[in-house]
Amino acid sequence: MSSKKDGIMIILSSPSGAGKTTLVKLISKNKNYEISISHTTRKPRENEISGKDYFFINEKDFKDLINKQEFLEHAKVFNNFYGTSIKPVKENLDKGINVIFDIDWQGTQQIKNKKLKYKLITFFVLPPSKEVLFNRLSNRDMKDKLIVEERMKEFKKDVLHWKDYDYVVINDQLEDCLEQIITLIDTDLNKTKNNYNLKLIHEHVEKLIS
Repeated sequence: MSSKKDGIMIILSSPSGAGKTTLVKLISKNKNYEISISHTTRKPRENEISGKDYFFINEKDFKDLINKQEFLEHAKVFNNFYGTSIKPVKENLDKGINVIFDIDWQGTQQIKNKKLKYKLITFFVLPPSKEVLFNRLSNRDMKDKLIVEERMKEFKKDVLHWKDYDYVVINDQLEDCLEQIITLIDTDLNKTKNNYNLKLIHEHVEKLIS
């Protein structure tokens, strides 16, 4: 049972390129949440810093951490491993510090299955359209068309997990999406009404996968 002194856990997931990482950074700044920094075996992108964006490690070291059961969650995504260390997350939550996660649906499911004592609110971020997603992926530091195509193929599978989340938001205009997430967090915690429109989400998902 969560104590009033404990921090809360906020998870953002999305198909690759939908903008969850940018939203996590903005929410953290707006709400003073601690960002959970994942370990990963993938190579750093341009301007990414180890210890700030991710802890970049090799596959052997990652598997050693799995064997030592040091991950709260871990998953293989696009041939790279990602994982969240248990220790810093629990330390922050026990101090009353709220923690926000930028993880995929596999990691979210693992955390939910652990049934931790802390309050958990989950968000799934969708792009406004497949065309916009393709452009975002192409304009990112991914010059390799094969990588973009691979992510677009996985998109349909990823989208189907939207039903596993408390809330789904559409990241069309970044500031509007940010405001919506913050409002949903506040109304959820305060147990007050919000204008969350599940019917609109249903219709949007149908368009994305058609």
